[in-house]
Parts: sequence; structure tokens; C-alpha cells
Amino acid sequence: MFNDIGPLELVTIIVLAVLVFGPDKLPKVIQDVTRTIRKIREFSESAKQDIRSELGPEFKDFEFEDLNPKTFIRKQLDNDELGLKEIRNGFDLKKEMAEVTDAVNGRDTDSSFAASASSGGRIDMTKQPEELGKDERPPFDADAT
Repeated sequence: MFNDIGPLELVTIIVLAVLVFGPDKLPKVIQDVTRTIRKIREFSESAKQDIRSELGPEFKDFEFEDLNPKTFIRKQLDNDELGLKEIRNGFDLKKEMAEVTDAVNGRDTDSSFAASASSGGRIDMTKQPEELGKDERPPFDADAT
């Protein structure tokens, strides 16, 4: 609960508590606060148990922490039914980047790249589109729309 409180902050809180409540009332205040926190936790646990019992046996594995979106997504991604671990382990970023670099530098011998490249290993970006006939439609590009 208080994992991110440092030693200096803790000392500051203690000094402020002694100044505000005084050394005589401080133990009683601490007892009251701990009792209140304990009652709130008990109330919360009893409410969770009531909800679980009302949901029935289908939801016996239901955890309220799963309602947190980060926990839900993490749990679903760890599920190996989708094969995401294979995809994640099979993806080699260095190899992919080397292939892209080779393709950009013209060192790729792939036939599709060689067919599209003009002499000198460069692609002609100034090539004008062919003139269309009288009854021809322009080519449809689904990715452009």
C-alpha cells in the first residue's frame, strides 16, 4: 500500500502527526485508524464473497483484479491459444532490419525487386502512367481509398 514512501517522507509524516495530535493522543489515533482500515478491509472482503456467491459456480475462478484493463490484457496475451508466443519468438528484428537495408541499398536479389528495378538498381520514379484507351477505366487501388 505504501511501497513508494521513502524514509524521509515517513519521518516527516511521524513528526507532523506528533505535532498535530500530540504525544498523548497519538497512540489512540493510531489505534482508531488501524481499526477503521481493518473494518474497511473486512467489509470489502465480505462484499467480494457475497458477489462471488451470487454469481454462482460458473464464476468460481472470477478475480476482481481481472477487471483492471492492464491485468486483463496481460492475462489474455499470456494465453498461448492464439500462438502469440510463437510469433513473438519467431520475429527477429535484426534480420528484418538487415533485409530492409539490403533492399534499400539494392543488394536484394529477389525477383520481384529485380523486375521492378531499372538498370543500375534504381527504381524509375518519374515514369508516367500509360495513356488509357477510350473505354478503359483507371486501375483501382484498394489501399489508396
